[in-house]
Amino acid sequence: MSKPLSFSAFVMNTASHIIHGLWRDENGHQKNFNDVELWVSLAKKLDEGGFDAIFFADVIGLYGDHRGGWEYHVKTGLQIPSNDPMVLMSALAVNTKYLGLAFTAAPLQEHPFNFARRVSTLDHISKGRIAWNIVTSYSANAFRNFGYDGLVPHDERYRWADEYVDVLYKLWEGSWDDGALLQDVKSGIHADPAKVHKINHIGERYKVEGPHLVSPSPQRTPVLFQAGASSTGREFAARNAEAVFIVAPDPENARQLINEIQRLAKQNGRDENDILVFQGLSFVIGETEEEARRKEAELDQKIDLDMMIAHMAGGMGIDLGNISLDTPLKHIETEGVRSTYEWLKQSTPGRTPTVRDLAKLRTRSSRIVGTPETIADQLEIWREAGIDGVNMINAVIPGSYEEFIDLVMPVLRRRGLAREGHSEPSTFRKKLFGSDLLNERHPVAKYRGAFAAKSTTQ
Repeated sequence: MSKPLSFSAFVMNTASHIIHGLWRDENGHQKNFNDVELWVSLAKKLDEGGFDAIFFADVIGLYGDHRGGWEYHVKTGLQIPSNDPMVLMSALAVNTKYLGLAFTAAPLQEHPFNFARRVSTLDHISKGRIAWNIVTSYSANAFRNFGYDGLVPHDERYRWADEYVDVLYKLWEGSWDDGALLQDVKSGIHADPAKVHKINHIGERYKVEGPHLVSPSPQRTPVLFQAGASSTGREFAARNAEAVFIVAPDPENARQLINEIQRLAKQNGRDENDILVFQGLSFVIGETEEEARRKEAELDQKIDLDMMIAHMAGGMGIDLGNISLDTPLKHIETEGVRSTYEWLKQSTPGRTPTVRDLAKLRTRSSRIVGTPETIADQLEIWREAGIDGVNMINAVIPGSYEEFIDLVMPVLRRRGLAREGHSEPSTFRKKLFGSDLLNERHPVAKYRGAFAAKSTTQ
């Protein structure tokens, strides 16, 4: 039998994340993103409702200019203001029991020594439910915020990420041996120094002596997500990721992408089951098909297409703000647009796709509309294509998730498409893979015990 899908809530600590303009909707509370109670309440509902994780996106800079400047993003609330999701993790950890807690961060943001310390601390607080979505950041503004002249070239960003994770693996997996923390009250020995090691990393960007200041957390290394779509990004994921986030336009495209991910995993000495695939999907749910289509039409009326263009084009580094939405896309000469052109043609048969179609791509290509039963039918097709989970995109918070939990989850459970419920609390990795720690095929394994033979005085 096929295993149940995992479900993650895809959110961001901001007013307008993916489906733009809905922060103005009377049924949405995401405009209250500064209020920690919004996130605590949502996390509790997800925890009790059978979701496996809450997955926070993040940015550390503005998207590319729209209509000639960056002021548009501030005016409309396009992912600004946005708050640090890592800070939220502590509050969510102590208010949930089962939910995986995933955040996004780039090497640009923080030195690996301090990052390793913060992540290990969060993993302790959550009893092993932390996950990290590894990104390299493609915002020129983000790099200027951290003192660079502009965007570091793509492949160099991934070389940077390679060294960054290498330092982290040494700290998380190699600095403390199993059994190092004794806490022997009678002898007064708190930890065995022979089992705690400096890592003495010297690389192109970092020099880190160590040791790691935090004793091993339940997972040691957090669950590792990655979402890079480039060939370099996929190679990085094949070496490092345990789960990848995709937004394929349909199950067949997902199947092809999953086959490629599995091929790369095996090429890098890993098993095809070592990397799970989460597809980004949103849902419009009705008691009847007619009600679902009516709700979809109402949703489309509320979506701000100009914001959608600002988000998508800005992420590709182009400004489409002064171009009519009805401009044929073939007249826009950019590599970023050409890379999505084939997907757009599939969704607009018989005519040339326009800029307006590009705006709709993000919402409609990843949207399932129907009754709970027909939604389950579609998720069955996605599962057969090879996905392991769904990263659910919301229109409103918390309503999109409440409706899915109340109406769709019971049907999915009857169909074997979702887990029956939580058993005992466990680490996030154990829930996904059956083990607290990364397996021996992952690069972290080479650092387990690697520093034990070296002198503790070095």
